[in-house]
Amino acid sequence: MKFIGIIPARYGSSRFPGKPLALLGGKPVVQHVYEKVAQVLDATFVATDDERIYRKVVEFGGQAVMTSPHHKSGTDRICEAVEKIGGDFEVVVNIQGDEPFIQRRQIDSVCACFDDENTQIATLGIPFKTMEEMENPNSPKIVVDNRGEALYFSRSVIPFVRGEERKDWLRAYPFLKHLGIYAYRREILSAITRLPQSSLEQAESLEQLRWLQNGFRIKVGQTDIETVGIDTPEDLQRAEMFLAQSKR
Repeated sequence: MKFIGIIPARYGSSRFPGKPLALLGGKPVVQHVYEKVAQVLDATFVATDDERIYRKVVEFGGQAVMTSPHHKSGTDRICEAVEKIGGDFEVVVNIQGDEPFIQRRQIDSVCACFDDENTQIATLGIPFKTMEEMENPNSPKIVVDNRGEALYFSRSVIPFVRGEERKDWLRAYPFLKHLGIYAYRREILSAITRLPQSSLEQAESLEQLRWLQNGFRIKVGQTDIETVGIDTPEDLQRAEMFLAQSKR
């Protein structure tokens, strides 16, 4: 089975414009991501709508593909990129361009979900460690069934633990945080990008709910590795400290 990694990278982020090109340890954030992914998968590309990002990727020796500036989601951008790249890749892995500390074991865990021929889409979850983190609506929660497939994703804390003080919920139930890495069988990726926005997706602003609402199945691999995503300039400062500590 052949896997291709696509890293969607936009310049125009409302919270952090130019984020993919921001320097972390002397290298652009997107370069950190690219180098991690390229060590694992059969091929890796950055998909972007910005010439500055395209040129920088080519400059550091990576592969990039230009895509439309009109995509409403990273999934749509990835689908266009794969169509342009071609090849006989069976599974497409979507790695966020703001995850410079993505680890090989995390990518391997997502890819391993496709050992099951019934897997359509795969993603990762990690147990929450604190109530403060769990209460954060920017950290989506996953509820899975007994087969390890997602029942629902929510920005709210789910499930509700009846009969327990809220401060004790983490002890009472293994709450799972969603990590934003996905993989799709190629034909499934093509199918889900043709779907219109769903009511659940619009309510929670979580694209994966569109897929669930339309009957697609999402396998959830688990990891114990925490990463540091970058959404804001303040996150970049924390990432610099994390990088310095990891080199000690």
